Amino acid sequence: MDVLHFFRERTRFIRQFYDTAAGPFDGIMKAIEDGLPPFDNPPYSEDGEPAYLVEWLEASEGLEVLGRTCLSMLSPSLLLFFRTWEKQIGVKWENGERKKAFQKGFVEGYISCYEQVLRISRRDCPANLGLVEQITLARNRDQHPEEITSMRVNHSKADREKHTSLFFMSEQDRSMFSDADLANLSFLSPAVHVSRDQLYAAIEETEKLADWLDSHLIKARWKR
Repeated sequence: MDVLHFFRERTRFIRQFYDTAAGPFDGIMKAIEDGLPPFDNPPYSEDGEPAYLVEWLEASEGLEVLGRTCLSMLSPSLLLFFRTWEKQIGVKWENGERKKAFQKGFVEGYISCYEQVLRISRRDCPANLGLVEQITLARNRDQHPEEITSMRVNHSKADREKHTSLFFMSEQDRSMFSDADLANLSFLSPAVHVSRDQLYAAIEETEKLADWLDSHLIKARWKR
């Protein structure tokens, strides 16, 4: 089985899915901003609120959910890559060893596993492993929301402490949380934000990791 091929088919689909699904949301926001039909005849209002603000916010929220959804497809795709190769090369675990290895998450667990099995070092990996781990953390936050009153999902305090430079943040939040006083407030947390550029960068890092591991895993498989 060409494991890398099927992984890249998944990442190709995720890119295509995002761009296709983002079109209507982008179109609504641009039409409102440019005063294009059907948003070219705003109703009379005395409240001072911009015309079609609700529609613009709903479209913006749609993009936020879409970005997180794509990230939630990317994380298990990487997990499947790891698991499939684990079976292909017949990794054997001692009692309790597997559970211990995965206490810090599946990225750390599998990287440690393959370092030992393949006699390689993560220091030689061209991918940003810190960013790859943040993909899984952001996915976990998205899949386990805490508030029913909002579609917004925030980074956890634990994730913020572990990764002081969070990748999946909006520029607005990044600027706000650069203030040490605000960043240390326990009741404030930045939102998990996944723009197109951030999603594509994240996909690229997983592909770098998969390419690097795949070359070593293929050699190990045929040496058996």
